[in-house]
This record gives sequence, C-alpha cells and structure tokens, in this order.
Amino acid sequence: MKPTTRRSLLGALAGAGAATAASAQSGPVKEVHYRGGKKPESPPLYSSAISLGNLVFLSGTGVNEPLDAAGQTGRVLDSIEKRLVLAGSSMEKVVKCNVYLQDLRDYDAMNEAFRGRFGPEPPVRTTVAVAAIPLKDCRVEIEVIGYR
Repeated sequence: MKPTTRRSLLGALAGAGAATAASAQSGPVKEVHYRGGKKPESPPLYSSAISLGNLVFLSGTGVNEPLDAAGQTGRVLDSIEKRLVLAGSSMEKVVKCNVYLQDLRDYDAMNEAFRGRFGPEPPVRTTVAVAAIPLKDCRVEIEVIGYR
C-alpha cells in the first residue's frame, strides 16, 4: 500500500471541495419576498421574508400601536399570515415560532391571542421576556419558520 502524502491529501480535499461547490450550486435557491411584492430601490438593512427551497423564514414582526399584549399579538399574527401567504405558505405550515415579550406578565394575554391561529397542530415555540424590543411601544415580537 502506497503511503499517503501531503500532496495527495490536498488533491483529494480539493476535489471533494469542488464536488461540494458544484452540488451547492444546484441546491435550493434563496428567494427574498419583499413587502408589497416590489424590491426596494436601495438595499434594505435586512430581509423580512426569505425562502430557501421549501422553507420560509420570517423576521421578527411587531407593531407600534398602543394596544395591550393580546391586541398586539393579534395584529402581529395577522401580519405574519399575510407575509406567509405572499411567500407561498400559510399559518398551518409554520413549524417553529419564537415569541419575544417586553414583559413576561403579558404571557397569558399573548397565549389567548395565539391560541388556534396556527391550526390544530401548532408549531413548536419558544417564548422569552427581553430587556427591550427596538420598535417603539411594541410589547410582542414574533418570528417564524415554515414551509411551502
């Protein structure tokens, strides 16, 4: 058996890297879903909705309306539902949900507005209280991952 040399190892690794790069190019394509369906004139700071293959990722969504936590949660979920539909998905196809609360005392009110919005088999969920949410007067921010 011929001993392995550094050169033959590097050659093998380079070949494997080329094969990986080629397969990555034929993989899923990233698609950005712009609000209103139109790409903005200047590049945005972040994308609010992206799909990659059959997965759909929505950034955190909140509202800055002077509503209680239940009211804000309802508005946020309405917005999420619209964005999911534009991306070719739906609330029933959400598999992961992260909820950020300005105040953990809003947990029960958020749950009431949340209940039933994702169909009979809701997604897995993480809920945490955070020090602050960047959007003024926002009590609830929610991000989701779904499929289409």
